[in-house]
Order: sequence, then C-alpha cells, then structure tokens
Amino acid sequence: MARIHHLGCGTMCPIGGRLVGGDRWLARARLVCHCLLVETDKDGLVLVETGFGTADCEDPNRLPRVFRAVAGPRLDRSETALEQVRALGFDPRDVRHVVVTHLDPDHAGGLPDFPWATVHVHRFERDDAVSPPDVRARTRYWKNRFAHHPRWAVYEPKGDVWMDLPAVKQLDGLHHDLALVPMIGHTRGHTAVVVRHGARWLVHAGDAYFHRDELADPPRAPIALRWFATMDEIDRDARLASVAALRRLKAHPDVDVVCAHDPVELDHAAAASAP
Repeated sequence: MARIHHLGCGTMCPIGGRLVGGDRWLARARLVCHCLLVETDKDGLVLVETGFGTADCEDPNRLPRVFRAVAGPRLDRSETALEQVRALGFDPRDVRHVVVTHLDPDHAGGLPDFPWATVHVHRFERDDAVSPPDVRARTRYWKNRFAHHPRWAVYEPKGDVWMDLPAVKQLDGLHHDLALVPMIGHTRGHTAVVVRHGARWLVHAGDAYFHRDELADPPRAPIALRWFATMDEIDRDARLASVAALRRLKAHPDVDVVCAHDPVELDHAAAASAP
C-alpha cells in the first residue's frame, strides 16, 4: 500500500486580497504548490508535481519580473521538493519518477533538481513545452526548466477507461496504480494524476481548477481566480468539461480530489495524512 505525503513546494502571495481567496481585502493572499510524494513498495519514490526549484530560489531572475510582482512567489529553498524529500529522511536519488499535470513553471520548476528521474507527461504537453508552436506557448513554457534534457516518458491521448473517464494511461515502468487522466483545457496536454492508496483513490487535478468551491454545487470561487482561469485557458469548453468531470469524481465515496494551488485543500490533506 502506498503512503502519500502532501507537500507545499512553493508559496505564492498574489495581489488581490479576497478577490484571490485571501482573508482581507488589502492583504496579499496565499496560494500553494501542492505536490505529492508517493512511497511505493517496488518503484521507490514518485513525486507528483515539483513546484519551484532550488535554482529559482538561488536566482529569482529565472522567473519573469511581472510574474514575481503579481504572484509574489516566496522562493524559500526549504519549501522545494528536493529539501522536503531530505527533511522526510529520504535520499533524493530514490525519487525515480516525477509525474506532472502540465509543464507551467510553478509545476515543473523543480525538474532540474531530479535530473535522473523519469518525467511522465502527456505528449501534447511535452511537445508544446519543448517546441512551442506559437507566441502564447513560448510565453508560457520557460525553457530553463528543460535545459537539463529530462528523461521523458510521454503518453498518447488514448488509453483505458477509469470512473467513466476515457484515455487513462497507467504509468510505464511502475507497479503501483498511478495513471494520467486527460483534463484538457488549461493547456492542450493537461492531465490529472490518479494514485491508489488502499481502498481509495486520490486525484491531483493540477490547474483544472483553482479553488475548492469550483467543485461545489452550485460552483463558486473568488472572482480573480475565475478570471485567471479564463485568461489562462487554451480551450474553454474543454476546461469546463474537465471541471464537471472532477465534480462528479469528488462525489464518489472512494475518491478524494485536490488541485495544485488551494491552501485549504493542502492543509487539510497534510493533516489527514500525518502519522
């Protein structure tokens, strides 16, 4: 049975106060980079998402000035996945696999810290990041994340069915139940990552949604996060369909769903998984 550690591998303090989900109107809010460290019986450690990396902390200029001004990343080395793996008593070289929902910098910034690991990703996502097809993609994907030439394991947009969702791909080279589930819309190759632990399933939805109340009935969310989701999407209809699918999954009694940036979800999940 896998054990899952919930890690905050980066903190962002964006402007906007309550418009971004903060407690006060004039204060900066708190967003996180929610990552998972999965202990498996046969495959070593599997890292789901990486957050920001040590190089970002050492040289904040790796991140564009506008991003730093608006998002307010804290860039604390102790929050990086590399240091948190060590803090848990593991050797970082035991991280044999890294799985990413997509390759935005706050999700893939730590890839250079694990150059020996196999990086599992949807083929469309890898292709758009490594060879950006247009100006928007060149702005989105920062090549300093991939300068170390990652060991890619890429997955085609087809596969099995899980919970009535199509094109699910179990990860190559792993014995444990981990899979990519297409959740297109935020990017062309965005996926959720599904991990089985005991009798339950955990779905890491990445940026398919940004706030827990987007999965409520009726859905709601801070206005600035709704605006950002719309501005940053590639395909609106596909993104809304992905959110609807996640809403159905969350209603399942054996499924837990988290996204990448909601601090309340991270705090609750980390507390629930603590020994």
